[in-house]
Amino acid sequence: MGLFERFLSVWVFIAIMAGVLLGKNFSSFFAEVSSIEIAHVNLVVAVLIWVMIYPMMTQVDFSSLKSVREMPQGILLTCFINWLLKPFSMAILGWLFFKVVFAEMVDPQVAGEYIAGMILLGVAPCTAMVFVWSQLTKGDPNYTLVQVSVNDIIMIFAFAPISAFLLGVADIEVPWETLLISVVLYVLLPLVAGVITRRLLDQKNDHNKLQRFLEIMKPLSILGLLGTVVLLFGFQANTILDDPFVIILIATPLLLQTYGIFFITLLLAWWLKLSHRVTAPACLIATSNFFELAVAVAISLFGLESGASLATVVGVLVEVPVMLSLVAIANRLRPAIKARYEASEGNKKYAS
Repeated sequence: MGLFERFLSVWVFIAIMAGVLLGKNFSSFFAEVSSIEIAHVNLVVAVLIWVMIYPMMTQVDFSSLKSVREMPQGILLTCFINWLLKPFSMAILGWLFFKVVFAEMVDPQVAGEYIAGMILLGVAPCTAMVFVWSQLTKGDPNYTLVQVSVNDIIMIFAFAPISAFLLGVADIEVPWETLLISVVLYVLLPLVAGVITRRLLDQKNDHNKLQRFLEIMKPLSILGLLGTVVLLFGFQANTILDDPFVIILIATPLLLQTYGIFFITLLLAWWLKLSHRVTAPACLIATSNFFELAVAVAISLFGLESGASLATVVGVLVEVPVMLSLVAIANRLRPAIKARYEASEGNKKYAS
């Protein structure tokens, strides 16, 4: 991990503090920025989020999809967790905490926005940082790439319907056209741009030009994230200063979801007797979120000053330290997972 990735939580925390201070003292500036929008899409934030997402999409290589037939259980596990379990468990936890456990602490309308933000996080599986987590667990890089590529394709078609369904179940009105515009703007177009860029830079398939491009863009991607965080917390400054405890309230169900999904995926991978090089990335891609997309869609649907936007940014704050703890757990379990996998392979050879 580079300097930016290793200390991402520190940079995010500094950006939060800067955003709150600037929002408190320069509220007119943030009001001016919030007015720069077209079709409910804030242009300033859209540019920052594109700077975040575009380099990540350049890492996706769809030619890797031909290897899906190799150990399909890992792909099926990833798809099951990311699209049939995780979004719904996040919605249930959001409802449980903000409609029951924290019901007396939060205004009902704001509680609905927090639930919406959590739902958007749950429907957006990670596409970028998972490469870092996979590397730290010595996961199979090619298989991780396949998992990410499959998720990106599914996301184009499944993100909007699942989001709309879960938000509707939570009694949150969703303008379909805004949701579809967000998917096109923040998933489809960056993905197409990433594929074109990859083909232009990697025509010789030696990855040298591509790697140099990614090294240049990676700091810009992090800066785009931090700029978005500054803006969001600048808009939320008064709310946060009046009730800083709200950050802890939002973080609580997010932490439960993260650790819960990790161990559910781990148990299923154990049952399927997958190798550690496949199990670890599967658990981490299922656990982490494509928070850049969640932030962008929350802003488009509910506005820069909404509780939904705040909830998605809290997801950024807790993700990196939590994911590093899960990387440590995955590495500690490597001997046991490896032994189970090797025993299974040995039994197959003996039976044949």
